[in-house]
Amino acid sequence: MSRNSTNGRSGTDRASLYDEITDKIIAELEAGRVPWVQPWGSAAAKAPLAMPKNAATGRQYSGINVLILWGAVIEYGFPSQTWLTFRQALSLGGNVRKGERGTTVVYADRFIPEDEKQRARETGEEAQAIPFLKRFTVFNAAQCDNLPDDIATVAPPPPEGLVEPKVEALIKATSIDFRIGGNRAFYVPALDYVQVPPPQTYYDPINWHRTALHELGHATGHLSRLNRDLTGSFGSKRYAFEELVAEMNAAFCCASLGIVPTVRHADYIGSWLEVLREDNRAIVRAASQASKAAAYLLGFLPEDDHLESGDEPSDERRAA
Repeated sequence: MSRNSTNGRSGTDRASLYDEITDKIIAELEAGRVPWVQPWGSAAAKAPLAMPKNAATGRQYSGINVLILWGAVIEYGFPSQTWLTFRQALSLGGNVRKGERGTTVVYADRFIPEDEKQRARETGEEAQAIPFLKRFTVFNAAQCDNLPDDIATVAPPPPEGLVEPKVEALIKATSIDFRIGGNRAFYVPALDYVQVPPPQTYYDPINWHRTALHELGHATGHLSRLNRDLTGSFGSKRYAFEELVAEMNAAFCCASLGIVPTVRHADYIGSWLEVLREDNRAIVRAASQASKAAAYLLGFLPEDDHLESGDEPSDERRAA
């Protein structure tokens, strides 16, 4: 088989994987379910609220893999947020039970083909890297036998009373200009500050913390931090994409802090669907950027608290 035909096939495989992931997210949204807000604490969710992690390495999964693995936990009723490959199960002295079906996760990277390198050398231009996704199959710890007790045992949920102090400590530690007041939550990119109404104005006080994490997620996009495109005006596709990032960032931060995520803006689902139908890579990019935002924020947790692992707004005033 010629090199060209091989590249064509791999390109098709990449497109197919993006389509597969995006189609599943669209199906969830069309059914009224938001993949990054799972029904933790309900009969549908048997696993504790947590970020999914790899049992062998201890590393948390990130980006689109968080949504994929949370979805599998809910769909199949797994009692654990811990995952590992077939070989990793063996290396830990355990084994995947016969007949168990794995869950596909992906690894995203970029590479520069040889012909592109040659073109760059000939023209003096910068070589353009091509993004790709590689598939991996992982199994929930509940699908395995003979694993060490510290992996097979599900950790209890965080005790009450520890969540709010951690969020408050995180807000202070970020040094982001965080203001409390008014009756709307928003982030202003041009002036780089977040504003959230007082906690006592929320019917359920825990929603104040979810809102704060959402707005802090927007603030991570400032050019002095992660430098995302925050130029989208209200109602635009860029605006909808940034809302996807902020929503998933809040969900990832909430899970890491032991707060049950919720959908703050269910009315945005229509705009999210429009973005996803138009670009089959949008959900992958948004989830990746959300993971980076969450990692940025959670990296500011004080050492003692550190975790494992209505007017319409103007262009200068981003609503939550």
